[in-house]
Amino acid sequence: MSAPDHAAAPAAAPAPGAGAKAGASAPATPPAGDVATAEVLIEALPYIRQFWGSTVVVKYGGNAMTDPALAESFAADVVLLHSVGIRVVVVHGGGPQIGELMDRLGKEPEFRDGLRVTDAETLDIARMVLVGKVNRDIVAAINTHGPLAVGLSGEDAGLIQAGRRDPALGFVGDVKKVNPAIVHSLLAEDLIPVVSTIGADLAGQAYNINADTVAGALAGALGAQKVIYLTDIAGLLRDVHDPASLIASTDTAEVAELIETGVLSGGMIPKIDACLEALAAGVPSAHLLDGRVPHVVLLELFTRAGVGTMITTAPEASS
Repeated sequence: MSAPDHAAAPAAAPAPGAGAKAGASAPATPPAGDVATAEVLIEALPYIRQFWGSTVVVKYGGNAMTDPALAESFAADVVLLHSVGIRVVVVHGGGPQIGELMDRLGKEPEFRDGLRVTDAETLDIARMVLVGKVNRDIVAAINTHGPLAVGLSGEDAGLIQAGRRDPALGFVGDVKKVNPAIVHSLLAEDLIPVVSTIGADLAGQAYNINADTVAGALAGALGAQKVIYLTDIAGLLRDVHDPASLIASTDTAEVAELIETGVLSGGMIPKIDACLEALAAGVPSAHLLDGRVPHVVLLELFTRAGVGTMITTAPEASS
């Protein structure tokens, strides 16, 4: 290959007063953005080494799922994590998408204590949306970066054994047992499992299960290093009206105190419960992140500051 055209051009004379030696050129200064990028990569290196080979379960939902730009960046982030040796498992729900299809079909949703009453027809809709639409969309988004993602339902290979939560709620289920063999097999094949949260009981009856609960239970069964929940808030706040009151790091003892004193309440309690169940099952840390922030998973895992809330087991509880 011939030398670049500019190689044959005569060198420009040093500018008067530049102080350069005759015949020498000043070293090039890279753009500030390039330097910043290099610094970020250097900062990430020890974390990449630390988490290489570990399993991370990510519960995907909220705006991160429904905003096309965020969905695209999430898929790229999952592939990047996989590329640096992290074994990623994605767990997803799809409440808004279920509600949208129910509305199109003229079926009025009913909720009790924040849970969707799920009759046989609603269960069919949930299965169609979660397994046939949302799961396939996530798999397709990841696979634009390479043939890596494989879609699963909790019904596949007995992954999630479910039981009825409350007869008044219909086919809303709880996790009774996790059989992670199929997920282990896919991870061993260097693939990315994407799990929709329909489970089944021993008789084959399907149930719709809360995705936060499934993510925590699956993380425990897999011996995951971390379970990450993408939410539509910044994390745990001491004052819900003050974003600056974000709790960057806490433990199970402090969380219990914050719940008891009413600092944490309402819609965050189910997510916190899922985090606590995962920690009780041996997962070292659970993270609540703002899924509205692009690349938030990478920022939390690969930077010193982190961007959400990390919950760990209280020292006295783990001793």
